[in-house]
Amino acid sequence: MKLSGNKILITGGASGIGLGLAKRFAEEGSTVIACGRRESVLSEAAQQIPGLITHTADISTEAGRVELFDWVKREHPDTNVLVNNAGIQQWISIGDEDFYERAKLEIATNIEAPVHLTSLFANLDSLTTIMNVTSGLSFAPFTKVPVYSATKAFFHSFTLSTRHLLRSKGIEVIEIIPPAINTDLGGKGLHDFAPPVSEFIDAIFEQLKEGKDELTFGMSEKAANADREGLKQIFGMLNPEQ
Repeated sequence: MKLSGNKILITGGASGIGLGLAKRFAEEGSTVIACGRRESVLSEAAQQIPGLITHTADISTEAGRVELFDWVKREHPDTNVLVNNAGIQQWISIGDEDFYERAKLEIATNIEAPVHLTSLFANLDSLTTIMNVTSGLSFAPFTKVPVYSATKAFFHSFTLSTRHLLRSKGIEVIEIIPPAINTDLGGKGLHDFAPPVSEFIDAIFEQLKEGKDELTFGMSEKAANADREGLKQIFGMLNPEQ
């Protein structure tokens, strides 16, 4: 993937990893479109990134995804990169009264949205690249976020299939596989122990320059390359016996 001269749509592009990607792609000489649900957060991102284009969209709904695609097709038909980054993480237990309702929102945002957006944007004539942000938890789940972990395992599998299926159309599919990163994913303060977004972004852009299509960092690199016994060990580390 070339790093400059693109027009890139990043879902959830105003905070966390999405914001980090937006900043770096803009620095590399690409035009970036960030979409998200919160207009105030998008405005803050636009103040940080010169030239950032923003659009308010709720991709957890089918109507919101169709509206986003129609807007891009109409206003920015030269968009050539889709970054499926938006996701939510719920710290829930199966015994919680609201477990299913919260799980449904995770599934809609983390699975239905990227699957639908992929099907829409794959038919955009200008599209050359899809980047999917999965997780190291795709390989070994963290049971405090059971549905999140499962959605990312789905998304990892879907990414592998998408890479194969879209090759004939000349569309490159790149998987970004972060470990825990110091963002507000799941709630403020939960990931304060983790590496900063900037460190993660530096690492994956080095891998992009090397032409890799699976971008890992730290624990996600270990998980992605682990054998069955290694994954059991990672699972035990993530989920110690009480």
